[in-house]
Amino acid sequence: MLDELLAAWISRQRWFGGKGRPIDELSIDSDVELTPGLRHLIVAVWQEGSRDRYQILLGERDDLPDRLAHALIGTVGDRKLYDAVHDSERMSWLLDGMARDETRSGLRMRHVPGVTIDTAPRSLVLGAEQSNTSLVYGDAYICKLFRRLIPGVNPELEIITALAARDAPHIAQPYGWIETDLDGTGTTLAIMQEFLTPANDGWDLALASVRDLYACLPQVPAGEAGGDFAAEALRLGNATARVHHELAAAFPTSVIEIHEVKRMAEGFRRRLGRAVAEVPELRQHVSAIEHAYHQVELLTNEVPVQRVHGDYHLGQVMRTPTDWIILDFEGEPGQPLAERRALSSPLRDVAGMLRSFDYAARHLLAGHPEADGLEPRAQEWADRNRAAFLDGYTEGGGVITPADAALLRAFELSKAVYEVVYEARNRPSWISIPLAAFRPRAT
Repeated sequence: MLDELLAAWISRQRWFGGKGRPIDELSIDSDVELTPGLRHLIVAVWQEGSRDRYQILLGERDDLPDRLAHALIGTVGDRKLYDAVHDSERMSWLLDGMARDETRSGLRMRHVPGVTIDTAPRSLVLGAEQSNTSLVYGDAYICKLFRRLIPGVNPELEIITALAARDAPHIAQPYGWIETDLDGTGTTLAIMQEFLTPANDGWDLALASVRDLYACLPQVPAGEAGGDFAAEALRLGNATARVHHELAAAFPTSVIEIHEVKRMAEGFRRRLGRAVAEVPELRQHVSAIEHAYHQVELLTNEVPVQRVHGDYHLGQVMRTPTDWIILDFEGEPGQPLAERRALSSPLRDVAGMLRSFDYAARHLLAGHPEADGLEPRAQEWADRNRAAFLDGYTEGGGVITPADAALLRAFELSKAVYEVVYEARNRPSWISIPLAAFRPRAT
């Protein structure tokens, strides 16, 4: 009965990765009572011969208060079952367990050595996430619960604890985590960090700057418009370089030999071929993209690699009153764990942020009646802030040699090729945003 209720419910959750495909079977792999009325479940979901596992906090009550009606999963006997992440009374177990380093039936709740966790704050679920669930405890902590579970230590936990041990700047202080064993491997279930308040999302700040520019008269340069973002882009570049430096100090580094660099360019080219076959609009840009990839094949030096962010864009950074803070070091959630932990060129992160500036500049033009007239302003904003970010990156110690510039351009265009395919599949009206990346530009 419970597995049938969960199968019907889980398919409707936005963090469920198998939406649009029938569930063949759902089974409960683990069922641990945490406190009376609260159980921790790990369920296996089978679809088309493949299995994914998910984490569910299952609440039980005789009567469900109105505030939890939206979290109802179903009724078994006379007990109401619900998604307990929305129940602040039940979610106090999370703080208590980490504060005490509690272990229960294979669940290990831990706090970072040397920190003290206040168990008094009550929780509130943030509503913006797609693949995880985050709980904010007062103005002190934010706890990210990973819904879809992949065996292994999450890269974000690995990175932020290593950087915090070095007193590295530009990160949110880690406080604790929850783990268990899946397939004999220690696996991260949740991470708790400092909640940044007051702070502003980098994407929102960038869009506010773009709106201010669009509202100005055409003859007003971007640097003189209210809300100019270039100084913040400079600081963000500096912070990015500093975090790359700390990552290189905290984890092993290596180099990609020249034959591997050429293999990387071949990979770019193969992905381009698949993209062109799917999105014909790319065909007119193939020559320019191929030229950029060829410049990588001409490189004669090894390429330094290290741990990187892996999914870097304006939505992954927050501006506090004093500085930029970089979040979400888990890499691209859809990629295998080994790939997310693999060493890569820090230019991959730089390219991701450059693409994000382009998206911020043109995001508001999708469907805008004056899009053609505003396009030069978008290009001006993007060029100005891209240049400021790169200046900040080099001022902060980041290295971009002429050879690096060729690799950076290839990383950026490869990301834009991916974006074109994504937009063609999901938001066709936005496809002009990544297509603009293939025009000649100043930076």
